[in-house]
Amino acid sequence: MSNHAKPNQPLVTHIFTADPSAHVFNGKLYIYPSHDLDHDEPSNDNGDQYKMEDYHVLSMDDVDAPVVDHGEALHVRDVKWASKQMWAPDAAFKNDTYYLYFPARDHEDIFRIGVATSKNPEGPFVPEDNYIEGSFSIDPAVFVDEDDRAYMYFGGLWGGQLEKWQTGEFVADAPNPDVNGPALGPMVAELTDDMLNFKAAPQEISIVDEDGNPLLAGDEERRYFEGPWMHKYNGNYYLSYSTGSTHYLVYAMSKSPTGPFVYKGKILEPVIGWTTHHSIVEFKGKWYLFYHDCSLSGGVNHKRCVKFTELKYNEDGTIVTIKPYGDQENE
Repeated sequence: MSNHAKPNQPLVTHIFTADPSAHVFNGKLYIYPSHDLDHDEPSNDNGDQYKMEDYHVLSMDDVDAPVVDHGEALHVRDVKWASKQMWAPDAAFKNDTYYLYFPARDHEDIFRIGVATSKNPEGPFVPEDNYIEGSFSIDPAVFVDEDDRAYMYFGGLWGGQLEKWQTGEFVADAPNPDVNGPALGPMVAELTDDMLNFKAAPQEISIVDEDGNPLLAGDEERRYFEGPWMHKYNGNYYLSYSTGSTHYLVYAMSKSPTGPFVYKGKILEPVIGWTTHHSIVEFKGKWYLFYHDCSLSGGVNHKRCVKFTELKYNEDGTIVTIKPYGDQENE
């Protein structure tokens, strides 16, 4: 099934999709979204309404071409370590292999991150028997740098359990960070050459303001919540993420893939629905933001649709803020 792609319109309408991770493989755009189930159960802060079970891979030959749904690429029933909630995934290519990274709850109800492999970008993907040792929380984003080193960025608050790992162990009733103290940053771990394990224990990324002070946990318009993404433009590394409770996509910049990152501003104003989650990719000389909203379901938070729009930079490398339902203008 396919629609012709159009900016700011759902890429597909026959299923609900979210959290689009976009990549260019073999000269085509491939999008790795979550697959929202069509159900009418209540919502809560634990995210129980997001009960996704599988992944479909989408592809498009160009930004105005038909969108192809390649069908089920991986299902939770095929993942030995996972029990439920196949949340936002990402993909990477290295070693003549395509890797699909995904979070799910293990059999103790703790979120972990797994990996599956394929010789084709559309899958199907064969999962490893165990989750990545040392992994936790949600929202893996894998960035392969120009030197071929690969890094995974991950972590999400609340339902994503990130705040429960502040001691290095899972603490079910861990307190939230002090609102007047530093916010929790996303985690980063360099991947082994086979892309299946961490080289060392994940480290927290520092996100600071222009004066070098850490963003505070109470600074909900700027602080990290979930959905990290990494891209590189003109020698700068851009860490972008969702602020969660204030519904912005924002970004910070660094000269290093592991930071510290200096907060720079907003990429996307709030969309219809509670969550916002994205990816940024260069394709045929232009840059694009892939994102989601709940317009297809009339605003149901767990029935989302993935979209894209062009992303533009200012001369100093900062990103022009996008208003999803109106004219673009500089911040």
